[in-house]
Amino acid sequence: MKKLHFLPLFLAFLFSLNSLSAHEGMWLPHLLKQMEGDMQAMGMKMSAEDIYSVNSGSLKDAILHFGGGCTGSIISSSGLVLTNHHCGYGYIQSHSSLEHNYLRDGFWARTREEELANPGLFVTIIQRIEDVTDQALEGVAEGMPEAERQSRIDQNLNAYQKTISLKADEEVLFRPIFYGNQYIMIVTLTYTDIRLVGTPPESIGKFGSDTDNWVWPRHTGDFSLFRIYAGPDNRPAAYSEDNQPYTPVHYLPVSLDGVEEGDFTLVFGFPGSTQQYIPASGMSMVKDAVNPPRIAIRDTALQILDKGMRKDEAVRIQYASKYARVANYWKKWIGQNQGLERTNAVWKKVLAQKEFRDNVHGHPAYAELLPRLDSLYGVLTPYMVATQYYGEIVHRNIEIFTLARYMSTLLTRYQENGLEGYTAYRDRVVPAVSGFYKNYQVDLDRQVFAALMRMYAEEGNPDLTPEALHQQFGSGQSGMRTAALFSQSVLTDKDQLIALLEGDAEKAVEAFSRDSLVIWYDLLNRTYRDKVGGPMSGIEDEIDGQMRLYMAAQMDVVQGKKFFPEANSTLRVTFGKVEGYPRSDTTRYDHQTWLDGVIEKYIPGDYEFDVPERLRQLHATKDYGPYGVDGKMPVCFIGSNHTTGGNSGSPTIDAEGNLIGLNFDRVWEGTMSDLHFDPSICRNIMVDARYILFIVDKYADAGAIVQEMTLVHPKKN
Repeated sequence: MKKLHFLPLFLAFLFSLNSLSAHEGMWLPHLLKQMEGDMQAMGMKMSAEDIYSVNSGSLKDAILHFGGGCTGSIISSSGLVLTNHHCGYGYIQSHSSLEHNYLRDGFWARTREEELANPGLFVTIIQRIEDVTDQALEGVAEGMPEAERQSRIDQNLNAYQKTISLKADEEVLFRPIFYGNQYIMIVTLTYTDIRLVGTPPESIGKFGSDTDNWVWPRHTGDFSLFRIYAGPDNRPAAYSEDNQPYTPVHYLPVSLDGVEEGDFTLVFGFPGSTQQYIPASGMSMVKDAVNPPRIAIRDTALQILDKGMRKDEAVRIQYASKYARVANYWKKWIGQNQGLERTNAVWKKVLAQKEFRDNVHGHPAYAELLPRLDSLYGVLTPYMVATQYYGEIVHRNIEIFTLARYMSTLLTRYQENGLEGYTAYRDRVVPAVSGFYKNYQVDLDRQVFAALMRMYAEEGNPDLTPEALHQQFGSGQSGMRTAALFSQSVLTDKDQLIALLEGDAEKAVEAFSRDSLVIWYDLLNRTYRDKVGGPMSGIEDEIDGQMRLYMAAQMDVVQGKKFFPEANSTLRVTFGKVEGYPRSDTTRYDHQTWLDGVIEKYIPGDYEFDVPERLRQLHATKDYGPYGVDGKMPVCFIGSNHTTGGNSGSPTIDAEGNLIGLNFDRVWEGTMSDLHFDPSICRNIMVDARYILFIVDKYADAGAIVQEMTLVHPKKN
């Protein structure tokens, strides 16, 4: 066995940066020196060192991973953090009640003492990123079985980690890129004392809600403000009243000059996941087999939740965050399919593969990669479809199955480890069970259960699901069967369930082993594990191995191709420009929206399009302060940056390093950019920084928050 040689591959990657597209790509910031000329040709006035530096303050020091799923940025010398309203939504909801409804009314801390703590919220700041490919792949040889290969890599990285010099509160992450052909090391610092500073009401922060989600033109003030607190040495510390606001290495000044068509834009953040390099067969599987069932399942659940929320304000508060999470990707998948169809993305992928095939002469090992991948995706497809039904129904949209999963695990711990195992897990579960009921309506969940179990029975693959599912929930029996299951289960009664958990263990074990909903959860889970999860895991391992080889082959033989690592929740830079959106052959939307559009959409009392009286007054009097433009108030703008989930809350930065906007969405059809980036229609949507300042200063009368920022006029200067 000979060792793989990755240096030529890595050099090929660096060379390819010189011919990259102006818009496509999510680039690792520590390699930006290779892209500096391209970015400056688009209008950037910074250097690569200004964006990423280990030895001095740079833009990367103002960027943070917010809560593990979003991005945030530091915008003052006192640790003030800007992120999206929807990223902070769950924490805002946790502070809300009928008496103090911060979702409805907003919240603004007038003093530091009024800022609200958020247990469980954390932010992570990147200290440095290094290439560790040589260390990771030491001793890895061609032809190694995947399990053996990964085991060797894990051993290598574990050994290397022991040689790294770290401060006590720093952590190390290792991440594969290019499907495991290369590896990077990331050193991080995580702060856990994060406090809510301000949020607009959801009539601003969620204006347009589900109707406007993933749509342009957009008029949403999707932002919220938090603050990082640190110990006396400015290092991470658990919550304490003695903690002080964090002093950042760098923070972003805020531009008051706004944007114009063609302006350079840089978006910095933590994009979650993309699949840019999968073959056409994989793209077709997502579009034609995976997306349709999960869209249909969420559509059914959302209709039931929406009806319940519109009837009762208390229910709306309870379910607002849940509904938003479910609706977000439901609508995204619809737009993704539309974008793939509109741009003939699958056919374009086929043409790109033809180019690859034309270049593999002289590389016989590459010739069978695509046929093998096509075959594997064909085998994978029915298992992936079954996974959507199982995941969306059992683990996503039927809430009571969450409790059933807890109780099933509790039974397993008892069987495997006796009373000691039971007690240890029980002590962890009781707080989670208590929290579960805070935002739960059993009647609403029962309706969702009946509808989705019927879908599962009527549309699920009989070969991959339990026979009892089709017998008991098909042919119009779902409603009666659901009513019986819920009436027989202890899981629907909080007091009874808590009493069982806090009482005699053997009595609880007996009750849970006979519980109707726990039994059904176990049946569905066991069937999925045996018939779907097990076989699918082996197929996916084969695909992963083939994709690694296919990725290396593409970078080897396709000349002039723009290669960048798939998003994997690591820090990335994407750049583009402010650019309007061609909605159709005959309609083109401008790059900017205005407060006038908010008023035009206003529907009194509507949960999506209501407008606060204060905002209507400011519009009527044109009282925009220094943030308006010629008697108009800018709200949002769009650009051609390549973004995805995880870029929510990413700062949009101008040519000189100033904050000009806050990324929060993409245009509907442009959501296909996770699979295929097409600069003709892929656009990201941002809140204009001037609208954020206007809402904080003029609407909320919280000017002290604005005063701690550094406001600049880069264009005028």
